[in-house]
This record gives sequence, structure tokens and C-alpha cells, in this order.
Amino acid sequence: MRPRGSVASALVGVAALVVLTGCSGEDNGPNVPTREPATAAVSPATTVTPAGQVYPAAATKALLAERETGRLAALDTAGTALTLTDPAAPAEARTITLPAAGAALAQGQPGEVLVAAANRILRVDAATGTVTELPVDGDVQSVQTRSDGTLVVGTADGSIHELNTDGSVARTVTGLVSADAIALTGEEITVLDRKQTAVVGVREDALGLMLRAGDGAVNAVADAQGRIIVTDTAGGELLVYTAGPLVLRQRFPVASSPYALAYDPRSDTVWVTCTQSNEVLGFDLSTGIGVEVGRFPTLRQPDAVTVDERTGDLFVASATGDGLQRIGADERKRGQ
Repeated sequence: MRPRGSVASALVGVAALVVLTGCSGEDNGPNVPTREPATAAVSPATTVTPAGQVYPAAATKALLAERETGRLAALDTAGTALTLTDPAAPAEARTITLPAAGAALAQGQPGEVLVAAANRILRVDAATGTVTELPVDGDVQSVQTRSDGTLVVGTADGSIHELNTDGSVARTVTGLVSADAIALTGEEITVLDRKQTAVVGVREDALGLMLRAGDGAVNAVADAQGRIIVTDTAGGELLVYTAGPLVLRQRFPVASSPYALAYDPRSDTVWVTCTQSNEVLGFDLSTGIGVEVGRFPTLRQPDAVTVDERTGDLFVASATGDGLQRIGADERKRGQ
């Protein structure tokens, strides 16, 4: 069952976007107004000991717990190095140099991590670190894997490509300014455009409904209930949509600049990092409005977060090189 929410909120989002798109835009893309993509607020020095355990790690901008192996993939802030860590043996982490700078991480086939990069997707074996390249036309900013092994890819020029399992292009849809994050819910594709701070559905051969996403949306993730959760860093809000058709279901304030997102299917909890307070917050979205169910101090500049779906352990990485933080599922229960 889809979560209940306010249709009025969705109409407000549509109105805001209609008003916004009446202005002039860029010469090299759709004739719409854009903004510089929002970024994480700069964190103050930590004043509270981070929860859980902290291990040494390079400055990190993206973090993924690979679903099959549980190994952590951490992309450094330059995008040029990927560190693979077995949480059971963090001292034995392996760092590999990537053949192209990466922009984002995603789950691939079981045991595989995908790295979005310019003109390619890097497929990394989480156990061995072996890298293979899949050519793509465009500067890839986002990628997601469908259950049938096909890929949905977003590029910096606003194109969305669907790739067959052999890497051939099944279809391409254009019209966005940038395709920065992709959320898959069933057969539905929803894309976040940071420059327009908007989310848009993708139909068979064209863009679908587009809704405004706050004042500066930065990240998006899908959950097991078919919801699409978006952080509005500039506006200090968490936005919750459903697709088919695209509707804004929930919208509520989150203080201290919400940024990175992760979903824990074991507890049906969405975790959000807040960089202005060096915290990670957990929300239950099942009642139609976000209910805070956890709050933990993090290391400085928590720009990346992920959940090990096998154990429920929460991991947070610092973009200033302060380390990798592990907050165990049992510890979270005690803290809640």
C-alpha cells in the first residue's frame, strides 16, 4: 500500500515548477532556469564522540555496501580511487586506482559495484577489485540496475539511457538539464535534476510529469515501499514521492542541512546525514509523515552513508578524511 500524504502538497510543487520555468534558461540545454547544484553544508569540528566504531579512511564522497558480499565500496573525493573493505576485517582494505574519475556508486549484479564515470560505467568485482569498462555515450552521473540486469543511466547533459544486458542502447530520452540521481520503483523510472531542483518521471519515449523538489535537492533513493526519498539540502527538508503518476506524498523539515541518504529494508528506515550538526537521523515514513526513530553523532562532514542489507549495520564516511564510521544494528536499537 502506498503511504498516505497530501495531494495539495503535490499541487504546490507543480505550481512552483510552472512559475519557475517561465524564466529564461541556458543556451546549451532546455530553455529553463537553472541553479548551481546544491552541495553539502560545511561541517563544524566535532564536539561529540561519534557513535559506534571509527576506522581510518580517505576523504570519501560516495559509499555503498555491496548487497551480496557486504563489502564496502568507498569512492574518494577526487573520484580516482575506490577502496573495498570487508567490515569483518577493516584493516585489510584494498584500494584500487580507477581508469576514469567516478561520480557515483550503485549496486550492479550480485557481487558487483558500478561506478558512474565519463563515457563509461566501471564494473568492479567487490571481492577481487577487478575492473571492466562498459562504454556509454556521455558523462555518466548516475546509474541503477533493474532486476533483469538492464541498466538505467543518467548523463550530465540530461540524457537518460536504458542499456540492454550486453551494453547496447535500448532507448534514450532527453530533455533534462542534468540527470544526477535515478530511483527505480517497479517499472517506474524517476530522475533527479539538481540544476532544476526537480524530479521527473520517464515514459517510454519521453519525459513524463515533472515536480519541483524544494530549493536545492541533491540526493534521491528508492525504498521497498515504492517511495522516492529526496533530500532538499538548501531548503532543509525531506521530500517523499511515489511514481506512476509522480506525486509528492510527504514533505517535512529536517534541520542542519540534510544531505546523504540510505535505506534499511530490514527496519524500513530511511537514514539521512545532516552535515551542519554532524549527525545521522533515521525516519519511519510508514504513517504518512516522517517520524524520527534514531539520531546519532557522526564524524565530521558526513557526506556519504550506506546500510549493509545483510546485517542492518549503518556506515557513514567523512568527506574530510576523518574516517569510516560503523554503527551496528544492535547499537542503534539501544540508542533508540
